[in-house]
Amino acid sequence: MPVVKCPQQMKTSSMVIRNALVVSSSDTQSADILIRNGRIEAVGSAVGSADEEIDARGLHALPGALDPQVHFRDPGMQWKEDLESGSRAAAAGGVTAFFDMPNTVPNTTTRELMAEKKQIASRKCLVNYGFFIGATSDNLTELNAVENVPGIKIFMAASTGSLLISDRRDVEHIFANGKRLIAVHSEDQAIIEANKAQYAGSTNVEDHMRIRSADAALASTRFLVEMARKYERRLHILHLTTRDEVEYLRAEKIAGLISTELCPQHFLLKAPDDYERLGTYAQMNPPIRTAEHGAALWQGLKDGVIDCMATDHAPHSREEKDKPFGEAPAGMPGVETLMPLMLHQANQGRCRVNDVVKWLCEKPVQLYGVQAKGRIAPGFDADIVLVDLKQTKTIRDGQLHSKCNWSPYNGWEIQGWPVITLVNGNVVFRDGEFFDEVKGREVVFRNQSEGGSG
Repeated sequence: MPVVKCPQQMKTSSMVIRNALVVSSSDTQSADILIRNGRIEAVGSAVGSADEEIDARGLHALPGALDPQVHFRDPGMQWKEDLESGSRAAAAGGVTAFFDMPNTVPNTTTRELMAEKKQIASRKCLVNYGFFIGATSDNLTELNAVENVPGIKIFMAASTGSLLISDRRDVEHIFANGKRLIAVHSEDQAIIEANKAQYAGSTNVEDHMRIRSADAALASTRFLVEMARKYERRLHILHLTTRDEVEYLRAEKIAGLISTELCPQHFLLKAPDDYERLGTYAQMNPPIRTAEHGAALWQGLKDGVIDCMATDHAPHSREEKDKPFGEAPAGMPGVETLMPLMLHQANQGRCRVNDVVKWLCEKPVQLYGVQAKGRIAPGFDADIVLVDLKQTKTIRDGQLHSKCNWSPYNGWEIQGWPVITLVNGNVVFRDGEFFDEVKGREVVFRNQSEGGSG
């Protein structure tokens, strides 16, 4: 591993990163990076001196990743995760910003509850943060009045928590009134309920993908696309899981209006193998499916039908996940392993490091209209991850930073790991050590009156 000269004092007004291989979606260049007051001032040769210096020879400099879908369980379910532990896991994985979902306790459905959540984050988060507001059947005023959020979250199928809008008339009412981005958990609850009746009493966790079937996902996605077109409303379909949806969106998706994302588990894990290996630890919503779905999702990501990546980091304790199918909650962690897993794909020749930057860093920022992030360029925030593409480590349960401290990738040997993470110009993670004297900041959206507008 390269020798890294790094400041002992993590808070600094100026810093220069020397000899890095700076990566964007379009190119890779050897350059120095000058950082001053949390922003990138210059990228190139002879950028000048600074108070502190990192020698990054042999390392690649990537923009910090933005994970646009996590569940950090704070407030109300802090035994699973909280904003401090979740943001530490993010920093260790090269994720310098996240968008947290509203199915906390209480649900984040009002301006007052949003303000309280942001206040908690300002005290706890090592990395930058944003929060979705959750839709109910009767909080339209709050959805449209809340300030500086990535968008509105709609659960069209039941998942962790009580936020569910299964009546399509209520969903249409939200699409018809307002302008800000709507992000949707896209499964048809009526189809799921019918399937539940068919598999009532099943103790086979593999039936999870049959209950939450591919046709339930496709039916919901078709309806959502219809709504987005009818009302010209910005739609983001969360965690796509089916070949059917990829093929449908390949023909029907409208650039600039409709976007979607992929979680790594939905193409790296597969049924039936991983249900047999992991049991209820493989249970999540929407579910892990068979290999042909995973192959179609990967191809959809590579050719642009799928726009970006997310994790749907949704931790539960071992005690909860050890319960039998029908009682165990759905969800798995992933924010700490997102970037390493994708760097490993690049090392295996399945994609380029430049593609990883596009899917994890640049595209989420573009889709949600985030200010000053996603690139290593003058004027942008100094959210930077130095990665060692040669470093090989094995993911181990008990050696992770999420409170749940387990991973569906336990035992996987992965090549390509973050070694230093900077947030707003400050080192927050270095070689397994955290520096938390400076906290992350709330992400700012370009059009604050409408949230992320793409």
